[in-house]
Amino acid sequence: MTARFRLFRSYEYILLSYFLYTSVLALVLPLKRPVPAVVLALNALVLGGLAFLAYADSLRRREFLAIVRDWYAPSLLLLAYREMGWFAQPHTSRVLEDAWVAWDRLLLNEWGLRKVIEVLGPVGPGILEIAYVFVYAMAPLAMAAFYLCKCRDRVPAFLFNFTLAVLIVYALFPYFPSEPPWYNYPGADFPTYETIFRRLNRAMLESQGIHTSVFPSAHVAGAMSAAFGVMRLLPERKWLGRAWLALAILIAVATVYCRYHYSADALAGLGIAVAATAVSVRWEKRSRMASLGRLRP
Repeated sequence: MTARFRLFRSYEYILLSYFLYTSVLALVLPLKRPVPAVVLALNALVLGGLAFLAYADSLRRREFLAIVRDWYAPSLLLLAYREMGWFAQPHTSRVLEDAWVAWDRLLLNEWGLRKVIEVLGPVGPGILEIAYVFVYAMAPLAMAAFYLCKCRDRVPAFLFNFTLAVLIVYALFPYFPSEPPWYNYPGADFPTYETIFRRLNRAMLESQGIHTSVFPSAHVAGAMSAAFGVMRLLPERKWLGRAWLALAILIAVATVYCRYHYSADALAGLGIAVAATAVSVRWEKRSRMASLGRLRP
């Protein structure tokens, strides 16, 4: 493999591809000015930043630059999310949501999920709301865990898994225009208990949420892929993997019970996390074989 193709890390190719994809979307979708110009300018800065960091790191090979590259990728996911919000189109039909909410009512009411969660009063709902808050910290905390375990060399593999799952979800948003159940069906099927943590989550969603789509669930895809990454890449710290998986499961349940997502969103997010992990495992296996000279890159 030539030096030119070794310039970027595997997860950086995913970021490059995604921001090129959104640049095309900005030109194709009927967006109001100056959104297309803003998207193209921001994407040019993002791609330039990736190229600059990769080139600088290739010249100096300093740990500081390598760590900056580690943290640059997660910060770009925030921009990727905001850009998808700018791509929102007028949404008048609720055909998808009406079908999804019927499945949720079956799960919550007929199959008794709500009763199980609320068996201890506000304790269960409070735990789920707290878990939901931690979805934003799962990837940074996982990276910190790799550092503390002196396994920073495994961070790129983790970021490949995590970035692939999250960006696949974002890339699908324009094709499934939808609004969350708390927005479409205010007051319907809401949790019995109103906790302070629920009020905090609702305030965050109302101020920071986008109106492009909720399908698939980026919360579930991101949480599950982070958990799978920790379990795979830190096998010597099994308790860490189990803790991340337990938190991811709580987040997935919270998305449906708290009415932030439909169960269809959560299942699709889980499917994408599993698929992204399978691709990651395959990629790592091919990379190891290539490094041993058994496979031509």
